[in-house]
Amino acid sequence: MDYSVIGKKIRELRKAVSLTQGDLAEGVCTQALVSRIEKGDIYPSATTLYQISLKLGVDVNYFFEIGTTPRLDYIKEVEKQLRILRLNGKYEEMMEVVKTEEKNPFFYKDNEKLQLLHWHKAIYLFEVEKDPDKSFKLLQQTYELTANQKKAVSEREMEILMTFGSWESLLNNHEEALPHYQKVEILMNHTEQLFDKSIKTRLYYNTARVLSRLNQFEESTDYCERAIKWCLEEEHLWGLGELHYHIGYNLECMGEYQKALPYIDKSIHMFEIHKHERYLSFLDERKREIKDKLKAQSLSFGSDGVQ
Repeated sequence: MDYSVIGKKIRELRKAVSLTQGDLAEGVCTQALVSRIEKGDIYPSATTLYQISLKLGVDVNYFFEIGTTPRLDYIKEVEKQLRILRLNGKYEEMMEVVKTEEKNPFFYKDNEKLQLLHWHKAIYLFEVEKDPDKSFKLLQQTYELTANQKKAVSEREMEILMTFGSWESLLNNHEEALPHYQKVEILMNHTEQLFDKSIKTRLYYNTARVLSRLNQFEESTDYCERAIKWCLEEEHLWGLGELHYHIGYNLECMGEYQKALPYIDKSIHMFEIHKHERYLSFLDERKREIKDKLKAQSLSFGSDGVQ
């Protein structure tokens, strides 16, 4: 990708309106970042480019028209930023991106793109403002922006439906959560191909967790095994650690401590590959607890004369 074309145009426009790099950077980023953008060393984030365009008095589309980068890159960059912030729980930063892009005609004139912003705003309302009523209402409106029985369901619509299920589960409404996941599974079965392979893994994993909370441990394990099979078939590793742990958890809940331990070990191995230290310390503790339960179980059997 040729970053220099957009960088050169930013420099030309900045000089044309008599702004220094510091002036352009104020309230947007650092002067050093503006310098690197203008040199073509880096490509500005979607939010930064939009704010720069406002200061320079041009529509953000202008940069895509003169550059080699298609306009679609801007949308993808925003989507990528929001996804990263969402998955890392950085909801305040996520909301700042949403507020910035809500002013951008790229988004507010297109229901599909507006849906992306409203989905993340609903997440903010649920996670930060702790307002389930407003969150659910906005999420329903968000889903309806594009939902249409005459067209194939989109991956984002699937994720929005999964968000309903996740929220119900977080509110301990597990019976209400399950139908949302079941609806997504039905829709997914009629989808020929998934661009984001992790959607299916997350769906199965979330379904498994709800089933465990409803004490349906065997059904939960079945979903985990299906998800593991999917991961291996599609050659992607996301979720393998969580899935193996959850099978071990189900076996532990059923009193099958000896059978649970190998799954905990497999989970530890997966998290070691990804160097997730926080998960590893948790799993080490869980392994000790299961071993203690196994030991206590063995002693109990021995005292009863059971071999």
